[in-house]
Formats: sequence, C-alpha cells, structure tokens
Amino acid sequence: MDERFAQIKRECLKSASKDPVALLIELMKKDYIAIHGPEHHVLDGACLLTALHNAGMDFDLEAALDEMIERGSKMPGATCGQWGVCGSAASMGAALSIIHGTGPLSGGQYYKDNLRLASQALDKIADVGGPRCCKRNAYLSILAAIDFVFRQYGITLPKGDIACAFSKQNRQCIGASCPFFKG
Repeated sequence: MDERFAQIKRECLKSASKDPVALLIELMKKDYIAIHGPEHHVLDGACLLTALHNAGMDFDLEAALDEMIERGSKMPGATCGQWGVCGSAASMGAALSIIHGTGPLSGGQYYKDNLRLASQALDKIADVGGPRCCKRNAYLSILAAIDFVFRQYGITLPKGDIACAFSKQNRQCIGASCPFFKG
C-alpha cells in the first residue's frame, strides 16, 4: 500500500471527529499530501467515511477505508481536466457506495444516491470552474456531501466557514473567484 494512503488510514482510524471539513483540513496540512494530486481521490472520501462513522453510521470503518484506498488509488490525477470528472467528486460517490455495498449491478435508491452525490459535487465544482485546485474541489465536494447526507439520511455533520490556508502554495489559485479565498 502506498505510504500516503496508509498514513491517511491511520489518521482517520484514530480520529473521533464528526466534522469532515476539519478532518480534511487537518490531513491536507500533512507533508505527505501534495497541493494537487490523486491522493485526494482517497483522502476526501476517507474523511467523509470517518465523519459518518463517528456520527453514528454503523459500518466497519477500517474495511471501508481499505476499500476507499483500493478504489481511489485506481483513478489517475488530472481527471478533472482530461475526463471531466473530478476525483474528489468521484470519491464522495465511492464513499457512499462502500457504505451501501452497491456495485455496477445494483439497483434501487442507494445506487441512485451514489450517483446523485457525485453529480451534485461535480455541479458545485463546475460552477466555480478551473483551473484545477484539489483543495477547493475537496471543500466543494465535502460540503455537497454534508448537505446530501442531511437531506437523504437525516445525518447532521458540522459545516463551518472555510478559509483556505493553501492559496499561497497554489500557483493556479483563482484568488477572489474562489469561495474559500480569504486573502
């Protein structure tokens, strides 16, 4: 297993946080998380899984994180610009799919939920536009997930104000056009 992913898993397993944004920010500050990179395809969904588990959703978190690593590590970087699918949004859909145990032959509401969450995250990302910013897209995806799990399952996760601490490290930062840019 890639050491970055092993670190993410260890941090998530020891966290008691119900706040996926706070956990995401804490982990994004670690030196093994690059400013941009496919580690977000694992990290973002792992933070959602951890918060949902800590908020009382009943599933095996360790097994879910292992599966998130398996799925997220298969998606290459730059999918936002090259495939039209941000890995962060896909990570949200994967997290729900893991919890629900859905697959390509599944039907029913959970299958729809996985796709709807990913599409809602993509919609928020598309509204802001590019160029790429894995931090901005992670925030947008997690916020979409927080709203979704509340509407769909009645699960309340904290949703605080986000002030990006990574702007100066991002040469492609869009500044005031980003909803999380605080100067």
